[in-house]
Amino acid sequence: MDHGNVILRFGNVSYAYDEDHPILDEVNFSVRENAKITLMGQNGAGKSSIFKLLTGVMKPQEGEVHIQKGAKVAIGLQVMQRDRMEDTITEFFARAFEEPPYNLDKLIKDVLETVNLKTPLDKKIREFSGGQQARLLLAYALIQNPDILLLDEPTNNLDKDGIEHLTGFLMMYPKTVLVISHDADFLNAFTEGVLHLDVYTHKVDQYVGNYFNVVEEIAARVERDRMQNARMLKEIQDRKDKINFFANKGGKMRKLASKLRDQVEEAEENKVDVKRDDKTIRSFTIEAQEYTEPVVILNEIKIIRDGEPKRIELGMSLRRRRKLLISGPNGIGKSTLLRAIADKTDEGIKIGEGVKIGYYRQDFSGLDFDQTAYQSLESVMEIPDNEVLRACASEFLLTSDLLRNKVGSLSEGQKGLLCFARFVLQKPALLILDEPTNHINFRHLPIIADAVQAYQGTVIMVSHAPEFVEKIEFNEFLDLGRL
Repeated sequence: MDHGNVILRFGNVSYAYDEDHPILDEVNFSVRENAKITLMGQNGAGKSSIFKLLTGVMKPQEGEVHIQKGAKVAIGLQVMQRDRMEDTITEFFARAFEEPPYNLDKLIKDVLETVNLKTPLDKKIREFSGGQQARLLLAYALIQNPDILLLDEPTNNLDKDGIEHLTGFLMMYPKTVLVISHDADFLNAFTEGVLHLDVYTHKVDQYVGNYFNVVEEIAARVERDRMQNARMLKEIQDRKDKINFFANKGGKMRKLASKLRDQVEEAEENKVDVKRDDKTIRSFTIEAQEYTEPVVILNEIKIIRDGEPKRIELGMSLRRRRKLLISGPNGIGKSTLLRAIADKTDEGIKIGEGVKIGYYRQDFSGLDFDQTAYQSLESVMEIPDNEVLRACASEFLLTSDLLRNKVGSLSEGQKGLLCFARFVLQKPALLILDEPTNHINFRHLPIIADAVQAYQGTVIMVSHAPEFVEKIEFNEFLDLGRL
């Protein structure tokens, strides 16, 4: 697709939450009309902050954000806002307009067709599955007919068909798109450039090319810069050794030493600012609570078929070291089933007496957003221990500064890592994982998969990430679409 004029530009933009937490430092980049761009960076680097600057939710402290006159910006959020849960479909989409248009119902019908979702307009948001809510969030952005479409983790909670539908739609979308996502295959299918936000330098580098090629280019650049610096450091050390030798000789030798000092200072100033690769969490182990009886018995479960709840007899018993993978299309009731198991609200499901449950909710609603991250970790420990807690947190890149922050202020990726840190400290007998790859940097996923594979307790998981699932040996399978 032909790209026209520059539609948005960051000019020397700086932003910081406070002196100790810089996000952007004199950032410069531009995006042309109709471009499809990936925004890439480590969890907590500030990708969502760039989106907030583009939508006007935040203002730069220095520099300017330029958006083409008359261009409309809309964002598809990655998580449904809690205060929208009681909205009907009509009420939800009406919020997208200052004054709801007379043909709102038709606009809603058309945009829902675009995201491949059928629903009555009086249905409440809380009644939709996570995957269906993901489609609604995309539709909310699209109904505004934006010139610049911002998508924050749009594949989270989508099944395979949903991801394929979204990919095809974005490939044909005739306007500018910026996407934050950790789904590499999805990104590679349609994006043609990358904005890389460095969590250490707080700068943005711009690359042209598909996602996989850019990732390789970044890795090659890091290696080139490291090698260049290694050569320069060797030369600097050689000159310093000569300075020490000549400085004690007097006369002309001293002048030579002075000249060498100037060369050393110049060389140190010219060292390349090496782009440090994203940090990866270290290998970790989730210890399992000792439990000899059946951990969970699924006598009877509820699914949703043709929009109506249906009870299914199952008779499945899960003990220690059993791993169950639950699959099925969006809207059939996978997350509802996991919630019923965790909350012990279904008489057809029995949880063993005293079983400790570790539950990764796809929307993190199980976390107390008003607690600090420290308090959240401390709350799952049988015996609070500051040293053990901080050591565990650091393994998941949760620094002392982050531990003082409220859970609600963490990035979605940091909330995900917080959940796994909680599991390590909690030592549960049952792990319930609802889309555990959501929001997590792809570099961490193999390590998390290894930890789940090595876990000696019981696992019940829903995931639409095949590369992640393939790394775990499941011995029980339940396809709700076939019941």
